[in-house]
Amino acid sequence: MLEGSILQKLKIAHHHSTRPIRFGVYYKNTLVSLCHALEDHILTDDSTPLVITAFQRGKWYLQEAERYADIAQCSREIVIMAAPDTGFAEHPTSRLPNVDLVALDATDPVAQEWHLIILSPKYTAMVLCQELSEVDYGEGGQPASDIERKFYGLWTFEPELVKETAELAIAHIKEYNSELANKLTDRQQAIVPAIARSENLSTVVSRVVDYLQTGQDNLAIPTALRQQSLDRNLVSNEIQAFLRMAQLMDTADVNNPMAAAEVVILAETMAQLLDLPAWQIKRLRLAGLLHRIDPLQKAESVLTPGTSTRYQEDAPSTALSCPLVPGAQVLRTMPRLRAVAQIITHQTEWWNGTGEPAGLAGDEIPLESRILALLADFQWRVNQLKSSNQSREQIFTQALDECRQQQSTRFDPKLVDTLTLLVMGLQQGLDLPLMTPKISTGIWLLDSRWDSHNKTSEEISSYPK
Repeated sequence: MLEGSILQKLKIAHHHSTRPIRFGVYYKNTLVSLCHALEDHILTDDSTPLVITAFQRGKWYLQEAERYADIAQCSREIVIMAAPDTGFAEHPTSRLPNVDLVALDATDPVAQEWHLIILSPKYTAMVLCQELSEVDYGEGGQPASDIERKFYGLWTFEPELVKETAELAIAHIKEYNSELANKLTDRQQAIVPAIARSENLSTVVSRVVDYLQTGQDNLAIPTALRQQSLDRNLVSNEIQAFLRMAQLMDTADVNNPMAAAEVVILAETMAQLLDLPAWQIKRLRLAGLLHRIDPLQKAESVLTPGTSTRYQEDAPSTALSCPLVPGAQVLRTMPRLRAVAQIITHQTEWWNGTGEPAGLAGDEIPLESRILALLADFQWRVNQLKSSNQSREQIFTQALDECRQQQSTRFDPKLVDTLTLLVMGLQQGLDLPLMTPKISTGIWLLDSRWDSHNKTSEEISSYPK
């Protein structure tokens, strides 16, 4: 990580933070797709954001300059940082009244960074990366193919992190243009970003996934090995998009911000008690992380029967043709997550058939949906009771008793029996440590074949130091 870069300053600021930052390594085509998706959202949204970008070289900016003329019409202010090339300052976009250029010194570490920082009242988003050095690439050295260039960093929708990074960028701009920095500070302070609403996040995430898939389809990869590597990168980043959306939904719930993580650890423990296979536990884990996406809103689309997912081999035909809730519909854009979309959709079914959206009953309801329904309710009850003066054991007992009252009506009675065993373990001191997933390496949640001894370089989040 380059000394004095914005990325390094952000990492140092969070070195001892209670919210450590997860970094990853991304191919260039991934970053192009991410940035284009976020830029398109600016063009379709009416929030007129403050936009700060870093293009490394002026020539990279000039390739996007016409596009940025359109973005400028929808933005409050745009700042473009780059080492200048011929035409950098002369382009018509550079002369627009709300576009400011910062000509970086070629030795400035920020000239090796690729940034897109979007700060608006409705949502925030950020891509923050720097290119790997020759040492970081290892024995193979720097790639000959442009699409195989790699960058170290992160992307996020988290408001506080985006705001903090914008402040670091403005402080760096002040070294070049103090008047512009002061103006940007005023602009930034006038914006009070809120956590994006679920429907807004769904739109952004859907656009990100579309761009990722389209960008991958348009690549001409010379070898099967390179294709496999880029395919894994695509899947990993698609999962990241969904996990970031779910993470923000949890953060927005100040009364129960750890719901997903707690449901996941309960679900994994119950799955082990039920002796479920590893592939099903992985699928349940991912569904648990995403289970709060838009439950019981009006369904908009259906899952096409015949999709080759493992889930469809054993799912009831009614479940396969049932409309998906809007949040789960976003998941449907990625074939590997269609099974998870169905699990999330049917977690609101009732054992007696009176639930929604399909009125499934008993074993017609997918097993993972039944597990999530019970454990999400149990977790919520435990969280509500934490403010009481009861002991840990009393809280678990009361929450379990309330779930028992709904067995055979709302919940699968056999799963309530399994939950009883789990609660007995908790009361006797069983520890279920929470594990926050590394979003930057989200692919491990999906396929057991991609384990620790078979990771590609874009999945390794521990370098460069």
